[in-house]
Parts: sequence; C-alpha cells; structure tokens
Amino acid sequence: MKKTITILIVLAASMIPFVANAAAPKKGKKYVIGMSQCNLGEPWRVQMNADIRKAAESHPSLTVIFKDAQNDTLKQRAQIEEFINADVDLIIVSPKEAAPLTPPVTAAFRQGIPVIVLDRRVLGNRFTQFIGADNKLIGKNAGEWIARHAANLSRVKQGGKARIVELKGLMTSTPALDRHLGFLAGIKDAPVEIIFEADTKWLEPEARREMESALAVHREIDIVYAHNDPAAHGAYLAAKAAGREKDIVFVGIDGLMQEGQAYVRQGVLQASFEYPTGGAEAIENAVKILAGEKVPKEITLSGRSFTQE
Repeated sequence: MKKTITILIVLAASMIPFVANAAAPKKGKKYVIGMSQCNLGEPWRVQMNADIRKAAESHPSLTVIFKDAQNDTLKQRAQIEEFINADVDLIIVSPKEAAPLTPPVTAAFRQGIPVIVLDRRVLGNRFTQFIGADNKLIGKNAGEWIARHAANLSRVKQGGKARIVELKGLMTSTPALDRHLGFLAGIKDAPVEIIFEADTKWLEPEARREMESALAVHREIDIVYAHNDPAAHGAYLAAKAAGREKDIVFVGIDGLMQEGQAYVRQGVLQASFEYPTGGAEAIENAVKILAGEKVPKEITLSGRSFTQE
C-alpha cells in the first residue's frame, strides 16, 4: 500500500473488524482500486461492474482496474495476488467460490490492503467489509410466494402436490446455498414437492439444457424456481420449444430492470426477486475507508419483489 496512508489491522483472537487510520489522506492523493469479478457471463455481474464504474466516476481521485476471472477460480486467485503485488490501495472482489478465495483475501488483509467482499462471501472474517443482500431471506420470500401460488392449483385442491423444478446457481458459492436453504424454509409444510433439481452454474445455456432434461423425464411440471433470472429464462425457452411454457410458472431472482423486470412485464416470468448488485455501495464505502473513516463490518442490502400483479 502507498506510504501516504496507514492502515491498522487488528487481528486479535476475537477478530475485531478492520478500522482505518483516522488521519485524512493528503489532498490530491490518487488511489488505485483493484476489482476482481468472478465472471461477466451473467448480466447481473455486468451490471455490478457498470454500477461500480458509474459510482467511481464521481470521485476523480479513484482509478478502478477491472479484471474478469471468467468463472475460473485459479484465475481469480491469481488476480488477487496480482493486486497485492501491485500494491493497490484497496481491493473489491466478488468471489466465484468461498473456500478457494479465502487465502488470497486473507493475505491481502494481513498485508494492510483493505478488502471489500461483494455479493458472495469468503470463509472467516479476515476482510475489511462484506456487502451483500440476505440470500436466505430472498430464497424464503420466493418460496413463500410459490407456496401461495401452489395452493391455488387444481392439482393441490384435489389433494395432490405442486411439482417443482429447482434450477440452482453454483452450489459451491454461498448465494446459491443460501437461496436453496431459504427456499426450503419458504415452502416448509406447503403442498409442494421438488421433482427435479440441478446446478446450472448461474448460466442460461446450462439452465436450458437442464430444463430440457426435466421436461423429458417429467410430463407434469407446475413451477420452476430458478436461482437467477437467466436460469429462469433458459427454462422458459426450453419449455416454449416443447410447447409447454403455458402450463408452467417461472420464478427467478435478480430483478434487473432490463432483465427480470422486463421478463415479468412480458409474461415470461411470473415473479422476480431483486438482488441489488452493491456496486455503488462498494465505492461509497471504499472512499470512506481510504479517507480513514470507520465502516461497518457488514452491510446488508434490501431488495424488492416484482410480480405481474
């Protein structure tokens, strides 16, 4: 880190949250922020980078270097190590997977480089700040919405159970696990059953292929719960190709204006649950950290739900 700012890391047994030096940076100081994005194959992640870039434009003292890990954990680890070796002033990382990204994030933190972990967690708490939404709550909200919808199906009214396909995100990432566990909590005791589930790695083509498999095996599917809107859209396209899209309700997560919200307006999805990118908040807090201000260890973002109603 540049010598013009001192960073104090407290690594006691209790792991007290990071506190920046209270001294303000010198006037005219320039800062370099390294941003490692796990992939740009998801529209939501493209939007996150766009939100970071737009927020940084309001701060002429900031230069953000963006790196795309292209869904490669080893490449993302190397990117964090490159930022450390380059002595950047602050790192923002949205990890592909929790466990493999923990060591390089910890290394940066121990060397005095502030690290903001965005969207997906790493293990432990050796980082400066985590910013993200409550994925368990989002999954639970989606599950409760699906449970309410299922109660109105003729199959359920006749004593049966709604048949659900769950298309998961990358299950080695914390959001996918939380969205799954939250969903299970939301449908607890509801007249539903999960008849097919698959890891789609957050990607629409993967989701489409998995949905094709589900359609081939199951003649009756009532609801698709997808961990993100691209997966929900991929499932819809597979069902449409099979002439079965009108028999199925599609629910996704992300709620981007140009994606999930648009799909709901078009009638492609029946519901989309917003997952804020946190890009603007990351820059807002990065500025505070670099100025020597204290920041909370965690920031939980709130979102909205979008339905055809």
